[in-house]
Amino acid sequence: MILFEGPWTFLSVATLVTMVAVAVSILVASLRVMRGPSLPDRVVALDLVGLLAVSVISVVAIATQQPVLLDAAIALALIAFLSTVAFARFIEWQGENAE
Repeated sequence: MILFEGPWTFLSVATLVTMVAVAVSILVASLRVMRGPSLPDRVVALDLVGLLAVSVISVVAIATQQPVLLDAAIALALIAFLSTVAFARFIEWQGENAE
């Protein structure tokens, strides 16, 4: 199903504006992942990219009226959360070994 078929409605305009804003946010967060001055900055930026991916899936689910996509968004949110916790534990473990 195409996202923007037919006449422009409020939902289609809101979806388009949201997707552009999220795309710009993903670009900025990806730059922070690549250029982050420290590992914790990169972990937070990577978590933000995961959150933005969840929001893209959610917006597409709303625009296409496919609620099954929300299951994928929930699964991705869970994986992103667990990976952030794992990175935080790794950073903590790395700091203990440095001492």
